[in-house]
Amino acid sequence: MRRMPQHFSRRQVLKGLLGGAALWATGRAQRPLFPQYPYRSAAFGRFLEDSYALIPAPKPFRSWLEAAYQAHYHEPLEEALDHRRTRMETTRNPRERVVLEEATAVWLHRTVKALIPRFSLERGFEFSNAVRFGERQCLLQSVLIAGLLQEAGLEAGVVMVWRNPEGKESNLGHAVVLLRGSDGQDRLVDASDPTPFARHPGLYLWDRSAHDYRFVEAHFSAEGVTHGYTRLADGKPLPLDLAQPLDVAFLRSQFDYYRGERAPGGFIGPSTPEGLEASARFLERAMARQPRNPLAVYGLGYVYRKQGRLEPARKQFRMAYQLYLAQGYVPPGPQEAQRWAGA
Repeated sequence: MRRMPQHFSRRQVLKGLLGGAALWATGRAQRPLFPQYPYRSAAFGRFLEDSYALIPAPKPFRSWLEAAYQAHYHEPLEEALDHRRTRMETTRNPRERVVLEEATAVWLHRTVKALIPRFSLERGFEFSNAVRFGERQCLLQSVLIAGLLQEAGLEAGVVMVWRNPEGKESNLGHAVVLLRGSDGQDRLVDASDPTPFARHPGLYLWDRSAHDYRFVEAHFSAEGVTHGYTRLADGKPLPLDLAQPLDVAFLRSQFDYYRGERAPGGFIGPSTPEGLEASARFLERAMARQPRNPLAVYGLGYVYRKQGRLEPARKQFRMAYQLYLAQGYVPPGPQEAQRWAGA
């Protein structure tokens, strides 16, 4: 058997063979369960390309972020990620590994807030605008943190929120990171909060047993980790190993939803014919990318109604209502839209 060249570590060779798709726990490679889009991957690059196609960035996002990290922390971002990954790979103490996982989430929560300091609902969903204006929004920051956590070898992804810690409900109005620790429990990382770990009791995620998205209630321990979920659709428990974050198709669809929502002159606020047409194009693409994204289906009905296209609007509202109903929760807006469509 030929010996491995000395300038390549065993981890680097395995990472290259597996295309970065392996997760590492106490020195063993494991097949990831979560949708994969590590920061350096082509899958993460698709989020960037979608943004560049609409708004050219003065500098590629990854180059800009790495230069900003170097200037702020005086070390390369890639080395920082590799260092943390190596520490987690080599530890044999389960509790120590969990501590390292949580510390990595805290580090990235702080880092993203420092390097992209301004929160903007109007423009912060575009990676191009993170470069141009230092702006972020909940979906962008969550996809970025999840991609960096995956690059560090952790199991992480993005879920939507329908009920926040104060009990306020929304129509999938927020996005956060779900980090699954090696202890089998989930943590929610929310860069919209001053502290890293949040307790959002109402989440929207992928149910592997149902092969569909589901609204769930999360159950937290006294320490703030999630140890179980309950499906709203049937009131039954959803074990953690059957709960997954949202897939890449849904996330790309959701970026397009925000583009449609915030189009100048679109369906939010005073509308213009040109703005509504732009909203419709983005929401139609959002539906094409993930037809079971109920927010995109509902939003497109709202646009059609404002355009005076009443029969297409009724069709969209009925489809949206059925999606929300099947997935476990119908917010007030889609309920009212269904009543209008039925009338």
